[in-house]
Amino acid sequence: MPAVALRRLLPKPPLWVAMYHSIADSPDDPYQVTVSPVRFARQLHWLGDRGLRGVSVRELLAAAAEGRDRGLVGLTFDDGYADFLESAVPLLRRHGFTATVYVLPGRLGGDNAWDELGPRKPLLDEDGIRRAAAAGMEIGSHGLRHVDLVALADAAAGPGEAGAAAEAALLAETRHSRELIEDITGDPVDGFCYPYGKTDTRVVRAVREAGYRYACAIDPGPLSGVLALPRVHVGEADTSWRLTAKRLLHPLRRRRPAGLVPAQGGPAPALLS
Repeated sequence: MPAVALRRLLPKPPLWVAMYHSIADSPDDPYQVTVSPVRFARQLHWLGDRGLRGVSVRELLAAAAEGRDRGLVGLTFDDGYADFLESAVPLLRRHGFTATVYVLPGRLGGDNAWDELGPRKPLLDEDGIRRAAAAGMEIGSHGLRHVDLVALADAAAGPGEAGAAAEAALLAETRHSRELIEDITGDPVDGFCYPYGKTDTRVVRAVREAGYRYACAIDPGPLSGVLALPRVHVGEADTSWRLTAKRLLHPLRRRRPAGLVPAQGGPAPALLS
């Protein structure tokens, strides 16, 4: 059997989406979310040396829907730290890569107040978000203020005024955050990223109903799909050999989403479970 025909019969490998947060020099990093610019540059070199290209999740999913995702790696940056623009974007552009940054329009120009430990890290403001978009990066939503949406959905299921208030807050974290970012950039917002990587069927439904075309989680298990994409954490300790190991093990730990978003402008995907 010809090699091309054989490849068509084999199951497609799962999409590889890397999860970053902050790119900075920070010796105090209790949550292991910071990668130094030097290490990050080496990780990008590792990708390029292997013929891989870092792209936004929107570009990755569009390519996958057309069978063109071979050699593409999704690069994501949670929380919308200001150092994304200062440190990550110049290195990404040097390699011809793009990425997706998930921002918090309810904390514009603020800091990571949700982290109890570690240093305060400044977040992107409106100007920084526009500059990141102008540099070719995808801007997605991380909610309004980085709150646990599963806990919010629990509260929304409660009775009375408290339940109604929590339901309104869940709507604000999903739909209103999207509207605010679109007002800032003037572009449609396709992607959502669950704060803390936590989600369940109720939160996935809220994200779908808010009009998002995809959403990123961390390890969503049976919820895995276009609205709960699994990702691989990449940190300061990830040298070339660790990245190689993660790349090799990834197909064993993840499955390819059962559905992929259509080209930009089509309908949002149905809820996947």
